[in-house]
Amino acid sequence: MAVLAAAALTGLPFLTLAPNRLVPGVPVGTGLAGAVAGALAVGSAVLLAGTARPWRGLAALAAALIAWGLLLAGLGHGAAGLLAGQKPAARAALGSGGWLALLALAGLAGEAARAVLPRRGGLAAALLLLGLSIIIAGAGLLESLSLAVEYRARAGAVAGAIVQHLGLASASLLIALVVSVPLALLRLRDGPAARLVDGLVSGIQVVPALALFAALVAGLSGLLALVPALRSLGLSAIGPVPAVIGTAAYLCLPLVSGLAAGLAAADPDVLAAARAIGLTPREVLLRVRLPLGAPVLIGSVRVAAVQSVGLATLGGLVGAGGLGALVFEGMAQFAQDLILLGALPVIGLALVADAGLALLAGTGERPA
Repeated sequence: MAVLAAAALTGLPFLTLAPNRLVPGVPVGTGLAGAVAGALAVGSAVLLAGTARPWRGLAALAAALIAWGLLLAGLGHGAAGLLAGQKPAARAALGSGGWLALLALAGLAGEAARAVLPRRGGLAAALLLLGLSIIIAGAGLLESLSLAVEYRARAGAVAGAIVQHLGLASASLLIALVVSVPLALLRLRDGPAARLVDGLVSGIQVVPALALFAALVAGLSGLLALVPALRSLGLSAIGPVPAVIGTAAYLCLPLVSGLAAGLAAADPDVLAAARAIGLTPREVLLRVRLPLGAPVLIGSVRVAAVQSVGLATLGGLVGAGGLGALVFEGMAQFAQDLILLGALPVIGLALVADAGLALLAGTGERPA
């Protein structure tokens, strides 16, 4: 990670300067802040490579955080310097070297944090990096970066898109759970029903997303033409309905597989003992299978939750709104900053969902 950060800062452009938001920028090399950040990254890696002592991990984490903060502040300061004397439409954006260096430093901070906190190091590093970034942004050091300029122009739209995106992802996950629970129970039984469930949920995965969403739009259009009264219930061929149905369909495979594996995790002897003491099948499910399979069950929901956040982006193709609308609008305009304005929150939401459910799964695990 340290080598990647140093190489990115020395061999790739630090920033780019463009006359407006639509034209590719001219690359600009690194400055003093980048050189110091690279040196700190190498120092952090050297500390991690040494003997396993607590102070080394803390020192490596501190060096990585200082490098991150220095680089981020240097990017903002460099952007302000590039824009001095330029026309108002000019934009200074992060170059490939800046992006790669920030990513490498984040990974290095995560490794250093895991050396100090093996179970929660990744989450701790993410919170520290986020807090440091908020402090730097709050100090006004990032205002000249093109991404910050784009955000100021669309702050209200971004906030609304995040709320819509969370609604799409949550509704899709809820519907998929409702459908997947009975399918997982069927899959526990060997026979034609289990094979039918496997074929159904696996077959959906091979259908391209664009084709599935287009088929849903066409199918809903035909259904509404046959039964116009459905429109009074809020159903429409364009909007959240096809997006939620399509996303939920893709979530069924990880949910059905994970739920079935979790319900089957109980030892056969334990199940036999439960039946021997007179527990009904329902009681065996609720009092034996679910508690013993909870970590696996939560793990499958974790995978599906992250997947739902990502797939909800495709809702922008069918007029469902959300962050996908910003992404596809940016693609139509060839506006990189607008694409990032939609994509970066998706990544953040997915990481939050993953970390939250990982914590929940960890609390459900029992020590051996």
